[in-house]
Amino acid sequence: MDRRSLIKRAGIAGVLASGIAPAVHAQAAVRWRLASSFPKSLDTIFGSAEMFARTVKDLSGGKFEVSTHAAGELMPAFGVVDAIQNGTIEMAQTAPYYFTGKNSIFAFGCAVPFGLTARQMDSWMEHGNGRKLMDAFYAQYNIKSESAGNTGTQMGGWYRKEIKTVADLKGLKMRLGGGLFGEAMAKLGVVAQNMPAGEVYQALEKGTLDASEFVGPYDDEKLGFNKVAPFYYYPGWWEGGAELEFFINTKAYAALSPENKAIVDAATKVAARDMTAKYDALNPVALKRLVAARTQLKPFSKDLMDAGFKASMEVFAEHEAKSPEFKKIHQDMRAFQRDQLLWTRFSEYRFDSYMASVKI
Repeated sequence: MDRRSLIKRAGIAGVLASGIAPAVHAQAAVRWRLASSFPKSLDTIFGSAEMFARTVKDLSGGKFEVSTHAAGELMPAFGVVDAIQNGTIEMAQTAPYYFTGKNSIFAFGCAVPFGLTARQMDSWMEHGNGRKLMDAFYAQYNIKSESAGNTGTQMGGWYRKEIKTVADLKGLKMRLGGGLFGEAMAKLGVVAQNMPAGEVYQALEKGTLDASEFVGPYDDEKLGFNKVAPFYYYPGWWEGGAELEFFINTKAYAALSPENKAIVDAATKVAARDMTAKYDALNPVALKRLVAARTQLKPFSKDLMDAGFKASMEVFAEHEAKSPEFKKIHQDMRAFQRDQLLWTRFSEYRFDSYMASVKI
């Protein structure tokens, strides 16, 4: 087996454990810049970019280095796609649905309402048609994509007032992460606001925002949302499993040696796995702290979720009518999801439901 295949199959852990160092000593040094759409304070998401950079450096023996830059350091949080497209930077780490203003198809690279869970998304991307379909779309932006990790199912956000019925959403000014969710919520009367995470606290405090969704307990606690919006709803039906992505400039990737391409591929997988595992480890503990600090944890009613589902399906139908490419990707994802839901009925769902009902 050649060295590149070894790195791709084993990843960093296998390579280092085997005692075989990549053959980089004869190669010229490579320096890349990675711009994130997230602040350094989010050690979960931004930590994925840092893990990627460390792994690349370790696997290359220091010959390949990637400098990581938080939102605002090299460019605004939402400027990374333009920077990748024009070759200003080699990599970005972002949530693709931030860029649905360019094209609604970007949403499928991250999360859509009533979409895939983290495991389902990973499976669709890597062993279904997801990555192939999305990279064919991203090619027009000079982008090759890799997963940067998944948050898992998110929470439904923070609200300054209780949300008991669909009518309570009318006129609500809410920060939304982006994507098709905003269009679905608009049908329910919500006034969608798209802003970087770092600006949300002040907007909630001043009352220029009535609500905000971000990710989940660990990140939300760090951002302090519980101090300015006491009601915490669940689940985030618009993000059943939000995938963050590494966007790589196609020309920069093509210019790499085969060994360095293998290192990049392996390092993205290490970083993605680490992010998802970190969320699963940290969210339960953070949720207990938030509840202890008097956060009022509340479920969305079934009526509200049914209304959200209906609005979301209308949004999908509207986009399908306008874009054959959107329809192709959406229908492929839903076909994959149907099989996943069938299997889950007999495996994860049944097992988790039972375990939640007993004392351990």
